[in-house]
Amino acid sequence: MTGLYPKINEYLYIQVASSDAAEAEVEYRSRIAEMEEEAFLIEIPMQEKNGKLKKLFIGDELSVYFLTEGGIKNYFNTHVVGFKEDVIRMVKIRKPAPDSIFKIQRRSFFRVNAELELAVKDALGSRFLVRTEDIGGGGTSFLSDAKVQLEVGGKLFCWLMIPYRNGITEHVNFEGEIVRIKTLETGRNLVMLKFAAITDSERQKIIRFCFERQFDFRNR
Repeated sequence: MTGLYPKINEYLYIQVASSDAAEAEVEYRSRIAEMEEEAFLIEIPMQEKNGKLKKLFIGDELSVYFLTEGGIKNYFNTHVVGFKEDVIRMVKIRKPAPDSIFKIQRRSFFRVNAELELAVKDALGSRFLVRTEDIGGGGTSFLSDAKVQLEVGGKLFCWLMIPYRNGITEHVNFEGEIVRIKTLETGRNLVMLKFAAITDSERQKIIRFCFERQFDFRNR
């Protein structure tokens, strides 16, 4: 799942880690102007819908993706390491390790182990609270007590709580379909869900969490 680096003149799509939840969701676009051995030099990021420029500071953490053939998104995390004054002012961001760039295709979402709080409502209106076992852009799994009556193919309406590294907590809602139920030796069930209905913006919140978690694992 490694990716090649983007090239000069290609665009990066950037979100900036922020304690302001609304600001953290804003996506900016920037062009790679130059490259160094350990950094990309990019133009000042701009919000496409209104042309507003984003002032960055040394140390700002960024979640970035660039597009390759077929519209595949290649994600990586980085941070601002400096600036360069030329004809235009450029922002210097650390070049990621090649194996930290992940391709995301709809059929190949990767998952990370994570215990997240998940509120569930079934088709009959019964509600219960569980914790996830893992999570990814395509689905999640959770442990449930045997007394909770669930069946493969059943639809569940879910609200997931996601904590980010910057201290912000997001809530993601989606409709899940049960694809498998595995009874464990403990007597509890491991219930595996795929996302049957989820908006792109909600899915992106989950993918962002997965990359942060993957990033944390790599830096241990």
